[in-house]
Amino acid sequence: MPVSPRYLACLLSLLAAVAIAADDTPPPMPDEGADAATAEEPEVRIIEKDDATVAEYRIQGKLYMMRVTPRVGKPYVLIDREGDGRFDREDGGGANISVPRWVLFEW
Repeated sequence: MPVSPRYLACLLSLLAAVAIAADDTPPPMPDEGADAATAEEPEVRIIEKDDATVAEYRIQGKLYMMRVTPRVGKPYVLIDREGDGRFDREDGGGANISVPRWVLFEW
């Protein structure tokens, strides 16, 4: 069975395209693991006062939670759930602490 020249031309062009694509090495992927791990961790600042110890939790400089441990009494947590600067108190050590929300768009 004879092979048509059109078929041979298509086959050769396909092989040439595969050979050209095989020579190109993809650029190295950026190391996002180290940046992502440090970007998501909160910055914690512990403030010692006469009557209590306050741990402030911030992400990108924004205060979102405070854990207050008084010298006398039960510890409690203050959480800014809406991001408006108003903190809600939760007793019991913060068993229902919500994770900070992702920032999708910012103006």
